[in-house]
Amino acid sequence: MTPENLTGPVCVHAEAPVWSPSWGGVRWVDAEAADLVTLRDDGIHRLHLDDDYAAFVRPRIGGGFVAVGARSLHLADTADGPAQVVTSFDLGSAQFNDGTVDPRGRLLAGSMSTGDDSAAGRVLRIDGDLSSTEILSGVETSNGIGFSPDGTLAYYNDTPTGRVDVFDVVDGELRDRRGFVSIAHDQGMPDGLTVAADGSVWVALWNGSAVHGYSPEGALVARIELPVPQVSACTFGDDDLGTLFITTSAQGLDPDHGTEAGSLFAVRPGVRGMPVVPFAG
Repeated sequence: MTPENLTGPVCVHAEAPVWSPSWGGVRWVDAEAADLVTLRDDGIHRLHLDDDYAAFVRPRIGGGFVAVGARSLHLADTADGPAQVVTSFDLGSAQFNDGTVDPRGRLLAGSMSTGDDSAAGRVLRIDGDLSSTEILSGVETSNGIGFSPDGTLAYYNDTPTGRVDVFDVVDGELRDRRGFVSIAHDQGMPDGLTVAADGSVWVALWNGSAVHGYSPEGALVARIELPVPQVSACTFGDDDLGTLFITTSAQGLDPDHGTEAGSLFAVRPGVRGMPVVPFAG
């Protein structure tokens, strides 16, 4: 499988792609620019957040979107904004980094350490009324979170661990964390992830130039190679949810790196994703 470059290097740190018919295509973040970037049939559209960082974005159940900034939550009533800050969070020496919406429509917002305490990150669950609950602490760099098709399992990446972990989901709570797969250091580090309708788990490999597909049993079933080192995240989209969209990053690379880092790629891996769950807020 050879991915197609859809955009060229239009971002510095492209991350957290998500497909939604509500905004007409695939949307992702240019994180350090605090921009939301959308690819539609008529080209690329940018929307800037009033923030220092854009971590991830999801559609809202009543229309519009929720976007997570460095330490704030932004809500918009329409697909193209504007977005307003509705609440902020005291994360100490951490900032938000990646997350998702669980099957009950609650936002799961992970964070990463930005100071001396390497385990200052956490994962917050944010309900539709914007109340929050800490569900995971002691995190270094919280990245991909995804749920199995029946909602009974949750997959999770704390990138420096080199593992994809899995939880049981019991009455909406995450229980019994354990290893799902371990990734050798020379293959990269697990960054964003997405889960297909057949239960396979697709993991972007930072400094690994690839996306790996794993069976529900944890066996490696696919390797998609990218012409850039820092592969940041992936999601399924298109009308049939059969295209895997892959974000890449030029963050920290030398100015003369000479690669297509910062581009959005796409490939058809032979499986389909699941519709995105909107935020209930």
